[in-house]
Amino acid sequence: MRAFIFPGQGSQSVGMGGALAAASPVARELFEEVDEALGQSLFRLMTEGPEADLTLTENAQPAIMANALATLRVLEKEGNIEIGAKADALAGHSLGEYSALNAGGAFDIATTARLLKTRGRAMQAAVPVGEGAMAALLGADIAKAEALAAAAAEGEVCTVANDNDPTQVVISGHRGAIERAIGLVRDFEIKRGVLLPVSAPFHCPLMQPAADAMAEALANTASPGAFLPVYANVTAAPVTDAATIRQLLVEQVTGRVRWRESIAAMWDAGITEFVEFGGKVLAPMIKRTAPDASVTSVITMDDIEALIGRI
Repeated sequence: MRAFIFPGQGSQSVGMGGALAAASPVARELFEEVDEALGQSLFRLMTEGPEADLTLTENAQPAIMANALATLRVLEKEGNIEIGAKADALAGHSLGEYSALNAGGAFDIATTARLLKTRGRAMQAAVPVGEGAMAALLGADIAKAEALAAAAAEGEVCTVANDNDPTQVVISGHRGAIERAIGLVRDFEIKRGVLLPVSAPFHCPLMQPAADAMAEALANTASPGAFLPVYANVTAAPVTDAATIRQLLVEQVTGRVRWRESIAAMWDAGITEFVEFGGKVLAPMIKRTAPDASVTSVITMDDIEALIGRI
């Protein structure tokens, strides 16, 4: 069994999508659809920069989605491949869950782009710059990370944001609490704590204003549901029902990204092959959670053609 998966924030880089658009009119068409939906030249920003503007959350989120879904659409159209016939499940890390839901038919590309633009703006606006922070804990399992976060909080928010794999957990919250946590890592037998270069503390209770904004946006968004099960970040369980999808996307803004648990759940369900579209960040995480899994990263036209030849 096979899952198609989609990356989250941090996968953006100037030049993204350019080679694929040059090689495929199908990819170019998708990038044009996203530009039209957003009323901006996002593709030009993706390919030409400046990097500072591309890294802005409100641009990075739809850009990463567009890049990932362009590779998938080229696979579909030029390989004459139906997703429902080649994948048994879908999943995405954080914003990547929106890419997965598009792939599963829950949202069209224009809706997906607009939702992510709204999500990016709302997440950036939720906490004043400098008040929040995130840190990666290297060599930490979930139990150690939770204990560290509880010890460092001291009345502030400090919580697990991303449970990525058995050796990497990300914490999020008030800057003071995150900095205290980094200073305490050795006390909890954690190898290292690294402050992340992010502009806001994602996936923690400080994001509640953004969750409220997404609740309003999603309430006004029609969806037929998904035709393939999408493993939701906040439950690590499959979902196809439209109302449940909307509810879980709201919860995801403040909730934990249970990526390790999602991979483990898919593996337990019999999924042994994972194909990552538009990035190569998730593959190492998957291998650390499910060492015997087959993982493929699909980014270039050559990657797509190789995948067409074997699925």
